[in-house]
Amino acid sequence: MTEKKLGGKKLSQMFIYGADNLNKNVKMVDALNVFPVPDGDTGTNMNLTITSGVKEVKGLDSDDAGLIASTFSKGLLMGARGNSGVILSQLFRGFSKALAGKKEVDAKLFAEALEAGVETAYKAVMKPVEGTILTVAKDAAKKASKAARKTDDLVSLMEQTLKEAKESLDRTPDLLPVLKEVGVVDSGGQGLVTIYEGFLSVLEGKELPEVSISGPSMDELVSAEHHKAQMHMKTEDIHFGYCTEFMVKFKKEKTEQNPFSEDDFRNELNEHGDSLLVVSDEELVKVHIHTEKPGDMLSLAQSYGDLINIKIENMREQHTAILESENNEPKAKVPEKKKPFGIITVSMGAGIEELFKSLGATVVIAGGQTMNPSTEDIVKAIEEAHAEKLIILPNNGNIVMAAEQAASVVDEEVAVVKTKTVPQGISALLAFNPSASLEENQESMTEAVGHVKSGQITFAVRDTSIDGVEIKKDDFMGIFDGKIVTSMKSQKEAVEALLSEMIDEDDEIVTIIYGEDADQEEAETLEDWITEHYPDAEVEIHPGQQPIYSYIISVE
Repeated sequence: MTEKKLGGKKLSQMFIYGADNLNKNVKMVDALNVFPVPDGDTGTNMNLTITSGVKEVKGLDSDDAGLIASTFSKGLLMGARGNSGVILSQLFRGFSKALAGKKEVDAKLFAEALEAGVETAYKAVMKPVEGTILTVAKDAAKKASKAARKTDDLVSLMEQTLKEAKESLDRTPDLLPVLKEVGVVDSGGQGLVTIYEGFLSVLEGKELPEVSISGPSMDELVSAEHHKAQMHMKTEDIHFGYCTEFMVKFKKEKTEQNPFSEDDFRNELNEHGDSLLVVSDEELVKVHIHTEKPGDMLSLAQSYGDLINIKIENMREQHTAILESENNEPKAKVPEKKKPFGIITVSMGAGIEELFKSLGATVVIAGGQTMNPSTEDIVKAIEEAHAEKLIILPNNGNIVMAAEQAASVVDEEVAVVKTKTVPQGISALLAFNPSASLEENQESMTEAVGHVKSGQITFAVRDTSIDGVEIKKDDFMGIFDGKIVTSMKSQKEAVEALLSEMIDEDDEIVTIIYGEDADQEEAETLEDWITEHYPDAEVEIHPGQQPIYSYIISVE
């Protein structure tokens, strides 16, 4: 069977079956843990991410490939969870951009789209690591590009792409030593291979099983931009007084002299107001902004083309008129004024959530090692915080990218402090200064992260050897700043060995957070041990109720 052209309906089937195949193999992908710790969530995160994209595609009845790809990409973006999910969303973001405006896809364009996806994904990662999903995607895309120069058959192209993806996956242990040490391939790369297997099955004409992927639509995922909040606030609270809306129809002679970039234009406007919305296509750009100088906004926009559909409203005068007209009317409930600052953090247990809130966290998102919050979850938390400026503390390295992605899609000023452990999150939170600027807080809180040592006690799910430590199934392992340093049959012995690695004579405070698999009595016994061996250290004990880690330890 050959396939020379790919329409939107066939592309939609490929996305759906790719997601279905990944869903069937989630446990297998999750099982490819680098460390022998029950933290298998790569397959889960990728599955939740691609499911979010597919549920949008299933709502369309279109044979327009560009539209299908764009819709799929938007769904992935809002549902992205964990690093693997964020990277997957970026792969298909670049893929969809390459298909923009194309109703059909041939072999050459399909290969170009795969390469565009790789380029976008690499740009999204500050420090790309080879031997991961990025490498598998890159090698597969290069093979697709070579194949497209020799064949116009999409079936043959996808066969070669998948073959190379599998071979690249097999090579990942040679690029990432930790994979070879434990004897596994990269889990994210494996997840991508299962998606590509689904793609090929559709192109080969195999019968698709019934797939039922349901959930909220994009309309429910993205809150409405336009709202009349000015009708329910104090006049003096209106910082930017003019609700300004307009459209610019691009003129070739102007854009040739002054090329339009949506990102640059958005950043430029953002310096002059809030409630900013910028949406563009090839023909025009639409802007909504609350500003003090609407004329300046129009002048900036006019350099790209002709202004149309201009609407400028003085919200202070509107508000005054509303108040005057309601002398004898029941007053609408005034919403709470936005706080100057909000802090969003992630908790993996009810006790840790309570601890974060006692230290000043505005919103605590439930999540952690085995269930990373999505971009959508973090966006909702930003809305719930109801603050002008926000700081996000992910407290897990696998949540950092989703936090940064959420920060990039909201109107509020948001800074991400890249905390990777609960102790780092607590240390950063204690360094927060409400009188400092967002940038100053980000800098000081990031600096505070470097002053804390993080430790965890968990159990091994299989025999292995890593970092020179021999580990047996059901051993209790001590992890110090991400590295396994001890493995013991006894939990108490493992904690004591970990503490011996973590504490030195200059340390002053040791915080012990005990989880579901520990109790206060044992924690207090550890306090006595610390006092005996490190008499100058002050010990604090908190019930965290966290899963997976029986103890989380902070040393400063």
